[in-house]
Amino acid sequence: MFYNRKLFSSATNLYKLTRVYSFVSPPPFVKKLTFLASESRFPTSPRLCNGSNHVGMRCYCHGNGGSREWTEEIEYLDESGGVIYKGKGVRSVEPGVDDHVMVGEVKKPFVNALAVAKIVEVVKRWKWGPELETQLDKLQFVPNMIHIAQALKVVGDVDACLSLFRWGKRQSWYVPSDECYVLLFDGLNQKRDFEGIQMLFDEMVGDSNDGVSLSAACNRVIRYLAKAEKLEVSFCCFKKILDAGCKVDTETYNSLITLFLSKGLPYKAFEMYESMEKAGCSLDGSTYELMIPSLAKSGRLDAAFKLFQEMKVRGFRPGLNLFASLVDSMGKAGRLDSAMKVYMEMRGYGYKAPPTIYISLIESYVKSGKLETALRLWDEMRMAGFRPNFGLYTLIIESHAKSGKLDIAMSTFLDMEKAGFLPTPSTYACLLEMHAASGQIDPSMKLYNSMTNAGLRPGLSTYTVLLSLLANKKLLDVAAKILLEMKAMGYSVDVTASDVLMVYIKEGSVDLALRWLRFMGSSGIRTNNFIIRQLFESCMKSGLYESAKPLLETYVNSAAKVDLILYTSILAHLVRCQEEKNERHLMSILSATKHKAHSFMCGLFTGPEHRGQPVLSFVREFFQGIDYELEDGAAKYFVNVLLNYLVLMGQINRARCVWKVAYENKLFPKAIVFDQHIAWSLDVRNLSVGAALIAVVHTLHRFRKRMLYYGIVPRRIKLVTGATLKIVIAQMLSSVESPFEVSKVVLRASGDSVMEWFKKPIVQQFLLNDIPSRADILMHRLNILFPSSAPEVRSLSPPKPLIASRAM
Repeated sequence: MFYNRKLFSSATNLYKLTRVYSFVSPPPFVKKLTFLASESRFPTSPRLCNGSNHVGMRCYCHGNGGSREWTEEIEYLDESGGVIYKGKGVRSVEPGVDDHVMVGEVKKPFVNALAVAKIVEVVKRWKWGPELETQLDKLQFVPNMIHIAQALKVVGDVDACLSLFRWGKRQSWYVPSDECYVLLFDGLNQKRDFEGIQMLFDEMVGDSNDGVSLSAACNRVIRYLAKAEKLEVSFCCFKKILDAGCKVDTETYNSLITLFLSKGLPYKAFEMYESMEKAGCSLDGSTYELMIPSLAKSGRLDAAFKLFQEMKVRGFRPGLNLFASLVDSMGKAGRLDSAMKVYMEMRGYGYKAPPTIYISLIESYVKSGKLETALRLWDEMRMAGFRPNFGLYTLIIESHAKSGKLDIAMSTFLDMEKAGFLPTPSTYACLLEMHAASGQIDPSMKLYNSMTNAGLRPGLSTYTVLLSLLANKKLLDVAAKILLEMKAMGYSVDVTASDVLMVYIKEGSVDLALRWLRFMGSSGIRTNNFIIRQLFESCMKSGLYESAKPLLETYVNSAAKVDLILYTSILAHLVRCQEEKNERHLMSILSATKHKAHSFMCGLFTGPEHRGQPVLSFVREFFQGIDYELEDGAAKYFVNVLLNYLVLMGQINRARCVWKVAYENKLFPKAIVFDQHIAWSLDVRNLSVGAALIAVVHTLHRFRKRMLYYGIVPRRIKLVTGATLKIVIAQMLSSVESPFEVSKVVLRASGDSVMEWFKKPIVQQFLLNDIPSRADILMHRLNILFPSSAPEVRSLSPPKPLIASRAM
């Protein structure tokens, strides 16, 4: 192998040159020379040395000694000895310091593309770690941030990019680069490494404190974190870049607003919008499109409408979704005029209303009761070619049905069936109940049959209202059929059947009530004791005593207790009875009550040998067993009816005993008033006829005893009778020539005149022994004034005191 002169010294420098351009495919001769230079032992040459430097040491072209030009021609030979190149030698450079190479006397700068390619090659080969940094330190050129940024775009691997970037940060030529940070944040975001983004962001904040603007990278970080729904982190970064003086752009504000809205924080989003305005950041259409619907949905309609007007003033065209949101929110808030105004404005912009807007407006107008406007929008929607959905059909039908517009409701109902929708049980129930409430039996039954034929199960309310309608129409057989179908559906029918029974009772249809009760018994349906009692009293009032007794026996056998009021009402019927046959029925009914008052009545009419005690003691014993706190009203009622019965039976002495004991037990505490020597009075307005007669006789006897025996004479004596009993009392006293004068509601007499009257023998006999029992006195207006089983008497609560005044 032949070598030309100067070959060995030149080969060493050529080897160095090939290291610089190792990323370019060298020509074959360079490869050969590189091999020769690396394999050979070169002698020391003074031309390659600077002072005492060894041949292996580089000569720096930038040193203080200045550059040494090479003037000799250098021939480059191939292996066969042929000249392949001839020219001046290449000067050496210091790696990482010089930004050029010397080709003879000419400085050749490094090409950026080649420099970037070399950096990329090193980074892709070594990835990360100390070896990568060692190789980067050996680069034969001085990189800059442009090289780093371009290399970051090519490398792709985010870990390798971070290693390269952090190596660059430690170099003296490093300058913070917004572009580099943006590239790194993009890579970390693609990798979904949000912790890495936060760490790099903290580093970047430190760089931005040096007065370098990194706004693009800062905004990019916040947008990435916001899209990843990192609420607290993104807001913290937002605060940091504001403190650092970076400018936040509109897109970043939009991303934060979207994040707050998606997290259900509309008020925080609005605060962000206010910060956006204070920062002087211009709003764009997307910001309006985000804020206005959110404010509207959160109930801040005034703020939303203000932004809506501002958006139009600034020349932005509102989107269809924005219009839809405003219409929906204002409609739901009851601002129907504003909602309609926005709807018409949307039409003015050329938008075609979507079905959602129609549905929202119709629902709003229906809920506010403006059915005419809702129906107009309904027709407009159908003319626009939109098909109403199931919910809208249901809403229109039920709203019109509940408002009484049954024709429109039924028409829409038929359209709904033609459209292929199967109405829900609630829709059927609404229509059926409204028709039933209006008394339309035929449409109600058609709807019921249509509902059952469609395989739908009517609800409990549907059955109840239908059965009530049939009961009111007295269609007992149809009601029985519906009730059995209801029972077959699995419903409990006891309460519903009892309600139907009560309808017949309240209407006075006792025969139908008895038929319905027999149907209930045959079908195994039970009712409650209250309704049995109501039906019993209705039978008593109608004179159906034979039907009443089984009802009473059922009532007693079911562990129900007959109270004093019920017993007294039966006794009142006995007092009024004028037929012997009915009297026997009533006596058997009284016996069936098993009440202690019946035992008292039986003992009262027996002799002392059977009772074992005088009448007065017997009566006192019975009245001592009454709980006056609970049965005070019932006891008054019983005394009034009993005194009527005793007077009519001619048992005056027994009647006077009953009155005396009743007065002793303070059943009528205000009946007798002694006002010293001024006035004595007796008030019988709250008593029955028989009780009033007994009270007058017994009280006048007490007055006579006081006046004659004790010599006490009042100025006047009055009997307060009221308009009802005035005639009866006056007629009784006129038979014995009483001095009492009749006024409107009172019988009056002076004390002296009454004193003289008391001295007459006929008066003494009258007061001690007997009272007249002529039919024209005792039976006066009997059929009108005597106690009967009136509704207020039949109530389970104690009767009012004035009930007794309706007695005989």
